[in-house]
Order: sequence, then C-alpha cells, then structure tokens
Amino acid sequence: MKDLAMGMSSFAQLALAAEAVVLKTWDDAIDRWLLEKADKASLHSDKCILRWLEPYLSGVPLADIDRRVVDMITLKKVRTGVANGTVNRMLALLRSVLRRAAFDWEWMSSVPRVRLLKEPTRRVRYLTAPQAQRLLEQLPSHLAGMAAFSLATGLRKSNVTGLQWSQIDLSRSMAWVHPDQSKSRQAIAVPLNQDAMRVLSLQVGRHPTHVFAFKGETIVKVSTAAWKKALKRAGIEDFRWHDLRHTWASWHVQNGTPLNVLQELGGWESPQMVRRYAHFSAGHLAAYVSKLPLLILSADD
Repeated sequence: MKDLAMGMSSFAQLALAAEAVVLKTWDDAIDRWLLEKADKASLHSDKCILRWLEPYLSGVPLADIDRRVVDMITLKKVRTGVANGTVNRMLALLRSVLRRAAFDWEWMSSVPRVRLLKEPTRRVRYLTAPQAQRLLEQLPSHLAGMAAFSLATGLRKSNVTGLQWSQIDLSRSMAWVHPDQSKSRQAIAVPLNQDAMRVLSLQVGRHPTHVFAFKGETIVKVSTAAWKKALKRAGIEDFRWHDLRHTWASWHVQNGTPLNVLQELGGWESPQMVRRYAHFSAGHLAAYVSKLPLLILSADD
C-alpha cells in the first residue's frame, strides 16, 4: 500500500507538472524568449513587433494559439496597410517563438502552421553619384557627415550612430565593428577610404566617445523630418537610410569589386545575401558571350 501511495503521489506530481505546462501563456513565452535572446542584434525590432502582438495574445494560453488565431492576427496586420514583407517579419517572429515553446521548452504539444505571404522581388534601390551629391548638399551637416560615411563604408545605421573613437585607428585608416555590434555576430574590419577619412577629420572634438554627435549629444535617430525634407529638395523618391548601404554595394560591384570581397567588406553572413548585386556587373561574362559564332546578315538592296 505504501508503494502504491508513493506511486500515486508521483503520478499526482506529474499531473500537476503537466497542468502547469498547459497553463503556460504567451506572456510566459515572451518573458523567456527575451531572456534567451538578450544578445540578438535585431532585438529592438523584435520588441516592436511583440508590442504590436500584445493586444491579441497577452494572457492567451499557448495551447489556444492555433491556426485560427494565426489567421486572425495575419488579417489584422494586413488591414493596417503595411507591405507583405512587414507582415512576414511579424509572422516569422511569431512562428519562431511558438517553435521554441514547443520543441525546446516543451510548453506546447504542437505548433500551428504559419504561412508567409508572397513578396514581390524588389529591385535594389540605389543612388547615382550625382544624386548622392545632391542629397548630401541638402542635408544638415550632422546628417550629411553620417550619410557620406555610410556611402564610403557601407556600414548599417546602428553601426554609424553607435560608432566610437575607440573603434577607429586613424593612423592605419581602419575601423572595426565588434561581434556584438554586427548583425552576423562576426567582427567586421572596415578599411577607410579618403572620403571616410575626410568625414572623420571633421568630427574630431565634437564628442569625447562617439564619432557622430549633434550639439554635444549622440545621435540615435537619422530618418528624421530633416532627412525627408532633404530627399524632397534633392528630387529623390522612395529612398530609405538603409538604401545608402545598397548604394555603396552597387557602386562597388559596378566598379569591379568581386562579390566574395563585397561579402567580406559588408559583413554579410552568406554569399546569397550579396547575389542581389550581381546584375550590376557582367564583365566576367563578356568572354563567354564572345565565343558565340558570328552571323552574317546581307544588307538590304
């Protein structure tokens, strides 16, 4: 009887544990997700998405998040008028959290299927050199310096706004991005050309730690009203700050930089991520095109 009682006690403990798993909510999952992903490069963007999801999922048991709920959330997001890519980033994060809850934490017995929306293949948005020059002339000096540095180095916005003097060796014309500052979580060496060095020389003395500052304060936001007004005055449409990086990469390929070198310069994790720029250079294909037989056409009488 004692063994039976002990067995029943163990069974009761297992039942209580199972019940606790069933009662895990979306909020529990997010708390653990944020704890485990504290060093994720895109955590700020994830938090913005999670805040948007909160009214629909806060307090909801994980077991109740099924395909019907996912479809409802998808429809709500689509009706806000955002692009399919924005909807997909939300769905991808939702799917990632649910998969972690099911397969790693064992808080769910199954995961609903999350289907991403179709996205159009967009062309790479970049500026010509004259357009870039017009934009720089229209920007206020603190934004012009940051934009020029971005065009010279290809660094992402956060790496430019957060750049510190401790990351720069002026004597060697080099800068670097630490692993915890890069999207790929790998260190990036940044050779500095004449334009980049000229920009840096104009920033000396403006801030004790950070390279770029405005009125003695570090700069966090760059897509400001001043940025949008400068674009309008320069006659440039449909252009984001991140497109400065696309412009830098496009210029490199147009001037003969091999894709594998561009990948290393830009700190991309895989070759596939630089393939979008391949069409800007066809020089390596010319030798093969010339091998085709020549066709002789007779002139019209």
